Amino acid sequence: MVSTLPGGGDEEDAKVAHVSRDQEKLLVRVRRIRGQVEALERALSGNDDCSTVLHLIAASRGAMDGLMAEVLEGHIREHVANPKAPDRQEASQVLIELIRSYLK
Repeated sequence: MVSTLPGGGDEEDAKVAHVSRDQEKLLVRVRRIRGQVEALERALSGNDDCSTVLHLIAASRGAMDGLMAEVLEGHIREHVANPKAPDRQEASQVLIELIRSYLK
């Protein structure tokens, strides 16, 4: 059962609110990451030198980390730190599991 939140939204809407609100900005980041990974693929296919490949890997990883940080920040602000969030306990557990898997 999905409970209704104040303001007319429901829990499902609340779970994706920050991702939906920031969707275009996040998609721009994802497209940039895709371009970086494609450049890495071209470098490997073209037998580029290892320093070029390493720089492309570092750039791709940095971009992915930036995307992760942005979505994480939204998750924390909307679901963990927000006193009105109906799912704070669950959101905290999701965050803990995510951080553990990310740091492996």
